[in-house]
Amino acid sequence: MLEKLSVVSPTYAPTLLKMPWSTPLEEWSTDLLAALPRGISRHTVRLVEADGLVFAVKEIGERVAYHEYRNLRRLQELGVPCVVPVAVITHRRDEDGEELTPCLVTEHLRFSLPYRDVFSRDPAADVVSKLVRALAVLLVRLHLLGFYWGDVSLSNTLFRRDADQFSAYLVDAETGEFHEPLSQGRRLYDVDVARVNIIGELMDLQAAGAIDEDADVIALGNAIEAVYLELWDLVTGELVVEGDAFDAVAKRVEAINALGFDVGEMEIENEGNRYRIIIEPAVFSTGFYQKKLLQLTGLHVQDGQAQRLLGEMEVYRAVRYGGKLPLEAVAHRWMVREYEPVVALIPEPLREKLEPAQIFHEILDHRWFLSQNEHRFVPLMEAAASYFQRVLPGHRDEAMVYRLPPMPPPDQTGNTS
Repeated sequence: MLEKLSVVSPTYAPTLLKMPWSTPLEEWSTDLLAALPRGISRHTVRLVEADGLVFAVKEIGERVAYHEYRNLRRLQELGVPCVVPVAVITHRRDEDGEELTPCLVTEHLRFSLPYRDVFSRDPAADVVSKLVRALAVLLVRLHLLGFYWGDVSLSNTLFRRDADQFSAYLVDAETGEFHEPLSQGRRLYDVDVARVNIIGELMDLQAAGAIDEDADVIALGNAIEAVYLELWDLVTGELVVEGDAFDAVAKRVEAINALGFDVGEMEIENEGNRYRIIIEPAVFSTGFYQKKLLQLTGLHVQDGQAQRLLGEMEVYRAVRYGGKLPLEAVAHRWMVREYEPVVALIPEPLREKLEPAQIFHEILDHRWFLSQNEHRFVPLMEAAASYFQRVLPGHRDEAMVYRLPPMPPPDQTGNTS
């Protein structure tokens, strides 16, 4: 018996109403479950497929469910990378009238990976550093908005490939709080929680053989503090220069943009030849390259992917038009003649492997390696054909939804054979 359903969009209601809310989540049929990578959670969580949609369903107390739901909605409205809240299901009862735990429902983030799955697919030594940096960037974004996370960890984050790096998405916001202002003490406590949790998570990976046994996981986990403080100082710190301030400001703005932040107000004071400069990031306006590419082409991709595509567009402009045409005039031609033809050639069975922008990025890398090995310039379409044949099939599907095999029936003790 279902008595109350709070849904953020009526689009989801018909699908959600079909789900067996009168059954404990642990007992849901495998026919409903999507076999996608799932992270570790202290709660019962299931990834559910219905009507072509995939949801993450988490059993959690009613007060906490609504708190997390509101946090995620507000973070989404502020443009923070996070999962999208869909519904809170309360007043659940089983067929005997016994009360069941409420559920929080969120959209499944396509092409996202829990950190454990990242390591199983890409055991390279620098993966830890990339994940730590992605998490630190996310934490800086949250803190600039006055959001105290409270339980920062790799487990509470999902990662999407973003060119040669990763982008981090907040998944679990049940301990989060908005503060105005957010104190330095709370910020640094978040960082310390992250440090301790990451060390524990890396130790688990090391024990499982996913990280080399000689790796210093304590040093790797401690790195989150140094990376965070460096990023925080870059984004919020005071810049003092002597002499030509223009070059120093340009480099600082470029570095801030590279993190995905726009620049808001700039305060400059000078005394003789000495300049004191404070650059405030536009905290409600992140994804610098992402927005620039969207304006030029209509493509919505990760910020690192956008930076790579914009760079390729600049090369195209320089080679084809001598750099004389504005980028706005070249963007459509580049899309029609370069990007779209390559994306159209992605073999249908391989389209769920990676996002199109990530595939294009990897084709550019593949072209470079081919050109180096063959000592000639390899055209884009030739590189694409080689990549589709030799590289892409080796990737696991990162968006594919497939059915779990049916579980054998339990015996009388409740165990499965």
